Amino acid sequence: MQSGSVKVSPFDLMSAIIKGSMDQSNVSSESGGAAALVLENREFIMIVTTSIAVLIGCVVLLIWRRSGQKSTKAPEPPKPLIVKDMEVEVDDGKQKVTIFFGTQTGTAEGFAKALAEEAKARYEKAVFKVVDLDDYAGDDDEYEEKLKKETLAFFFLATYGDGEPTDNAARFYKWFTEGKERGEWLQNLKYGVFGLGNRQYEHFNKVAKVVDDILLEQMSSYYDCNSLLRYENVVNSSYTGGKRLVPVGLGDDDQCIEDDFTAWRESLWPELDQLLRDEDDATTVSTPYTAAVLEYRVVFHDPEDASLQDKSWGSANGHTVHDAQHPCRANVAVRRELHTSASDRSCTHLEFDISGTGLMYETGDHVGVYVENLIETVEEAERLLGFSPDVYFSIHTEREDGTPLSGSSLQPPFPPCTVRTALTRHADVLSSPKKSALVALAAYASDPSEADRLKYLASPAGKDEYAQWVIASQRSLLEIMVEFPSARPPLGVFFAAVAPRLQPRYYSISSSPKMAPSRIHVTCALVCDKLPTGRIHKGICSTWMKNAVPLEESKDCSWAPIFVRQSNFKLPSDTTVPIIMIGPGTGLAPFRGFLQERFALKEAGAELGSSVLFFGCRNRRMDYIYEDELNGFVDCGALSELVLAFSREGPTKEYVQHKMIEKASDIWNTISQGGYIYVCGDAKGMARDVHRTLHTILQEQGSLDSSKAESMVKNLQMTGRYLRDVW
Repeated sequence: MQSGSVKVSPFDLMSAIIKGSMDQSNVSSESGGAAALVLENREFIMIVTTSIAVLIGCVVLLIWRRSGQKSTKAPEPPKPLIVKDMEVEVDDGKQKVTIFFGTQTGTAEGFAKALAEEAKARYEKAVFKVVDLDDYAGDDDEYEEKLKKETLAFFFLATYGDGEPTDNAARFYKWFTEGKERGEWLQNLKYGVFGLGNRQYEHFNKVAKVVDDILLEQMSSYYDCNSLLRYENVVNSSYTGGKRLVPVGLGDDDQCIEDDFTAWRESLWPELDQLLRDEDDATTVSTPYTAAVLEYRVVFHDPEDASLQDKSWGSANGHTVHDAQHPCRANVAVRRELHTSASDRSCTHLEFDISGTGLMYETGDHVGVYVENLIETVEEAERLLGFSPDVYFSIHTEREDGTPLSGSSLQPPFPPCTVRTALTRHADVLSSPKKSALVALAAYASDPSEADRLKYLASPAGKDEYAQWVIASQRSLLEIMVEFPSARPPLGVFFAAVAPRLQPRYYSISSSPKMAPSRIHVTCALVCDKLPTGRIHKGICSTWMKNAVPLEESKDCSWAPIFVRQSNFKLPSDTTVPIIMIGPGTGLAPFRGFLQERFALKEAGAELGSSVLFFGCRNRRMDYIYEDELNGFVDCGALSELVLAFSREGPTKEYVQHKMIEKASDIWNTISQGGYIYVCGDAKGMARDVHRTLHTILQEQGSLDSSKAESMVKNLQMTGRYLRDVW
């Protein structure tokens, strides 16, 4: 045969290239033709075979990732390759102002954008840029390099849980607070910090306070700073370098955080006037600013196109890394009731099947669950808005010519869908509306008296009435719309300015991947409360979980988009370290995972330190969840001691903190031996009481005064030996 028809095997090609040269006498006649071809086209074949090798490697890696993970340690996901356009600093004579945000629900981002919008109207000679802290830098070195160049910046930082930063600020916060000693490197930065938190939690606005403290320390070369100066204004200085422009703002979501933001923002304008205005700008200082009502551009589509919707969840599993923006569709494999029939309440054990999804978790992590509004809620919203459920539409953040709407304040749009789907999946209509939502409703109220009433509630004059009638009474957005029936905003306004996005619900995972690598277990108490207005509030996610249809009952089972949020709530790396766990009710959830982990470790031959669990519920015959499992963990040695508190069995109520007092000596000895303390549950009640009890135990058992006992508690927290998973 002619050389052009020689069949060349891949192995011949690979062999030829690896050898680098070919001895024609040592190959067959057929492979000899292959050798000639290789020698003539060596560079080309080198490229082809290298490409094939890379593809084979990718396939092997994909198969390995999708196979059952034998290691419970989730590998650090590779950072996506992002090709950035080179940012060219153009010196146009304008002051650059960067506004950073760390947000969990979107409120901090909204405030950051609101500040930018008004500032743009006030200061034409400045350029304002709103930046997600997670997008600001790819690594620690870039954070430092870029921050050094900032001269005027503002930070909007939310705190959630037990004083933790939000997901998108976690990387920045860890680097900023725990990084290497950098010395004085931000002396030229003028800044302001506004925090978002809830005063009911112990670590109120911790993240904002800590960042403000560190930034303030950077100014210590120019100001005689001390602890008393921490939250005092230091703007009365003639120094032209870095300084804090206004005291840290402490927004309190337990009251009206919008009022806190407004007060902080108003205190900022005089300082920015000095920095960003020239003498010829004085005439515009008093120009009133009215924020425009946000509105998406809406495009209505043929209803037949509705069959193309809902693809986003179905294809979610195609993502390599799952997060809040890219959740993973997971079927409900198991659901069962944990309370007995004698209980008038309900608690659900639910298992998500994550086999084949690539989703991984570690013991102590949280699972985020996206769920849907109940059908009765959706139908009421449809009626109040006056739209048919089958109307198919899409929302857009730009005009038809491609120019952006309302600056940069609009959230990214959700996929095209029907009105029913939009109200079901994307609109939070059961929370109390913000004042900005009342302003938007007023703009579309056809009844003048209703419009005036809504404007009054949103005004400074109506602050007290808003706090009482809306916030304290827990009136939902739907209830407000019922009270003001003439307020019927268009869809673009409703989804942009009236109804916030429906947020995922987070749960402590109640399993360990060492025992359940393909399942994520959730322990969820049903929320069903009568509110001050008389409305019965049904928890969206807890109700869905209670009514979920598991795969073990039907192939047409319930499912939800989920993702895993990493947590610092972990067992000691040294298995011999003693631990104390305190978790009444569903606070038991992460400790069930801990005990599964310890059981697996013991079975593998690991030596375990002592472990004590303080668990409490109302009555052992009603709501003693996982009773058999807990007894089994004691029997097998995964749990050394189980201490129970039942609040509704005896003549007096007995809670876990009372049992802690009884075991005060044991708790002191465990701490003295380097033990860890874990607390999980309600932050406003139980966790606060447990914290006080721990303080009392340390003070009495250690013969310490109050301040030394508090210092000891703080030291346990700082060294990671006192960990809390609270909500």
